[in-house]
Amino acid sequence: MRENKLLSTALYRLTAVLLLTVLLITGCTPRNAADSTLSSAQDYEVYHASYSEDRKAFDQFTEDLFLEEIVKSTLSLHYTLADPSAFGIQNPSVSYGSATLEDYKTDMADTKAVREQLDSFSPENLSADQRLTWHILADYLDTALLSQGLELYTEPLAPTIGVQAQLPVLLAEYTFYTKEDIDTYLQLLSQIDQYYEQIGKFEKEKSAAGLFMSDATADNIIISCQSYLLSSDDNFLSQSFKERLDTVPGLSDEEKNSYITQHNSALEEHFVPAYRQLIQVLESLKGTGVNDQGMCGYPEGKEYYEYLVQATTGTSYASIADLNAAIEQQISEDSVNIGLLLKSDPDLVQDIYDYSFSPTEPSQILLSLQEQIQKDFPPLPKCNYTIKDVPKALELSLSPAFYLTPPIDRYEDNVIYINRNKQYKDEPLYPTLAHEGYPGHLYQTVYFINQDTCHLRHLLSFGSYSEGWATYVEMCSYEFDNGLKPGLQKLLKYNRSVLLGLHAYLDLRINYYGWNKDQVKDYLSQHFTVVSDDVVENIYQTMVENPANYLEYYVGYLEILNMRKAAEKAQGLKFNAKAFHQFILETGPAPFTVLKIYFQNWLQQS
Repeated sequence: MRENKLLSTALYRLTAVLLLTVLLITGCTPRNAADSTLSSAQDYEVYHASYSEDRKAFDQFTEDLFLEEIVKSTLSLHYTLADPSAFGIQNPSVSYGSATLEDYKTDMADTKAVREQLDSFSPENLSADQRLTWHILADYLDTALLSQGLELYTEPLAPTIGVQAQLPVLLAEYTFYTKEDIDTYLQLLSQIDQYYEQIGKFEKEKSAAGLFMSDATADNIIISCQSYLLSSDDNFLSQSFKERLDTVPGLSDEEKNSYITQHNSALEEHFVPAYRQLIQVLESLKGTGVNDQGMCGYPEGKEYYEYLVQATTGTSYASIADLNAAIEQQISEDSVNIGLLLKSDPDLVQDIYDYSFSPTEPSQILLSLQEQIQKDFPPLPKCNYTIKDVPKALELSLSPAFYLTPPIDRYEDNVIYINRNKQYKDEPLYPTLAHEGYPGHLYQTVYFINQDTCHLRHLLSFGSYSEGWATYVEMCSYEFDNGLKPGLQKLLKYNRSVLLGLHAYLDLRINYYGWNKDQVKDYLSQHFTVVSDDVVENIYQTMVENPANYLEYYVGYLEILNMRKAAEKAQGLKFNAKAFHQFILETGPAPFTVLKIYFQNWLQQS
């Protein structure tokens, strides 16, 4: 079988991440409800009056925290709220937030303070929805605190998913609802050199502490930065800017021309210099990185990776060893299923070389997916979406596809980017758009926005829940009515699962267990007949540059898949896929440590 078909090294699809100042977290077990005895009706009335006061206070606490955090980053604010004034936010300062070591440490102190405030509320006095928020927030804060003292291990840069790669896309998609939005955007564009200067200083501090990246990683980030050395006004940012100006009502041609002149000046005087400056810093620090291994090659790298795994996945597995074993088991199970399929239908070996999903056009695929999911997924409020191609200048620096989340007060407008570069030619669009659109990221995001929950939960990002859901439904889409015969559908699904599991497994082996390139090659040669040095080098370097990133996808998928298996086993013929999906969607983004407890309760009540 061809490597590029049954065992490719294609990167996973990524959702653009907003630059939030709070961290992903996991790890808290809900408290047991306190026992209480009521001696009289009067006691009962006082008891419930106290409940009411606690619940009002908790609502105020979460709303205050939301408003405090949302204004720390203008991008976070704009991508979360289309109309901040409707939430009482007036004239917020314009900023990317801070990327200094001092501010990372200040944030840690603030996290401790918020955790103490949260402890002043008793979960048993709160409503069911508030209790869920309490447990989720407790996990969020507790896991963030695991990184205390390890702030210098934070790495804002990476070739594909680093700040320098994703920030331009967020700027290009910065929607103009009013003239004030144009002014704010231009201020942001003019501050990017100051922001990157902070990142450069942080990288120098990492270098001084012996924690700088390897030369190979630095070179790949430099290549990414070179994509943004834009010239004149003929570039994707200028083109996007002109298109967005046309959406603002009441702008005269004179005003538009003035804005375009300001935009070109900001690009020439701030944006391009910011990337040149970042390149110079990285070039100057090359040779100071002493670790060519994964994360475990740094002095406290194992400890930081353990934190990173918890923060990234929110996994319910008790240890990395347990998680490693679970991944091995699922890879084995999927591999056995592949073997059984090929044994029962040997012709599938040839089918893998020549197949195509139907339909093939993005708009038709999304319409087909919306029809296909009606049976097993709950209905979604009406919304819109736009499909865009990644600008050619950025194709090599960005992922195969990604979805940009809409503001919670304007959920109807959604954007999906598709990377048409030939390196992703083996990524079929049908499952890609199931992952990014229906019933993946777009569907899940819009569904949760329409749940009646506190605003704070829309700031608490749980990547493994979101990516796990998108990966789970991507796997489901292989068995939709998509033009493929059933045996091939299953083969492609199991193969995709093995591929994702392999990346997750190697993420652990390289970054935690310290595998070198020879060990990776031996493993791939023994189990997957992969012997190409180029493939081994690519996989190894990708894992080093993006520690725990691949776990985010596969572990979330594994957790949801295992919950479904448990529900099917417990409920037998009574199992209802739509009810299971509705439980996952209505509970919403959360660490699996919390979600699994709520799942057990749901299972008992179903």
